[in-house]
Amino acid sequence: MFEKRYYYLITCQYLGYRFHGWQKQPQLKTVHLMIDKTLNFILEGKRFKTLGSGRTDAMVSANEAAFELFLYHEIEDLEAFLTHFNHNLPQDIRALTITEVNADFNVIQDSKIKEYIYVFAHGNKFHPFCAPVITTILDPLDTEAMKVGAKLFEGLHYFKSYCYKPTDHGVYNREIITCEIIENTLFTANFFPEQSYLLRVKAKGFMRNQIRLMMGVLIELGKGEKSLQDISDSLKPDNQIAIHYIAPASGLILNKIEYDTLPNVSTN
Repeated sequence: MFEKRYYYLITCQYLGYRFHGWQKQPQLKTVHLMIDKTLNFILEGKRFKTLGSGRTDAMVSANEAAFELFLYHEIEDLEAFLTHFNHNLPQDIRALTITEVNADFNVIQDSKIKEYIYVFAHGNKFHPFCAPVITTILDPLDTEAMKVGAKLFEGLHYFKSYCYKPTDHGVYNREIITCEIIENTLFTANFFPEQSYLLRVKAKGFMRNQIRLMMGVLIELGKGEKSLQDISDSLKPDNQIAIHYIAPASGLILNKIEYDTLPNVSTN
């Protein structure tokens, strides 16, 4: 007998500082593990499956991530479900929205744009409470040079140097829609430094550690250890520019995911 399935897109946010990334791993606390544990509790053991839109690394946070929930029973009251879900999630994970979609929607394969931000400050030792969301570079940085350098990543380029452990079979010609360094007005707190910055990057997808490697070379540029020409050359095939510095994970935040279409939308 055919068993009808129901499909829901859930957006969420989380502070990644105490998690070993999104993906489930043996004997490690991950975001996906905690979400599934909570769902198993509130669904009282009913059959379900979840699929994330992508992975984030250990200590990386999300202002807006997404996952798909597959059920064999219909959620009659989406708003009540969302409230009950949040009541039982740990305090560093929060569900934002729930939307009913149909079987044609695929949270991974459907066309989407991801926006990441990397929050950083420089030139001093700042309050320890900043550590989960701000990377502190103790040396002074030439942020004006870094702003120019960030723009070099925009457009279609060869990003093999910005992939962790690349192979000879990867697709490295990729397009960055937006890449800019701006002053941070998105996240504020009374213990934050007086001035902090965001690297904002938008694209349809990213390779492993790509943004942290991009941020790493921009930090080296800000220190005077790399030049603008080095960045330009690093984006060409068969370049010999060594890119080794992976910026710390805790400053990286998945800011939002934009889907082109949501079939048969029914929102809470």
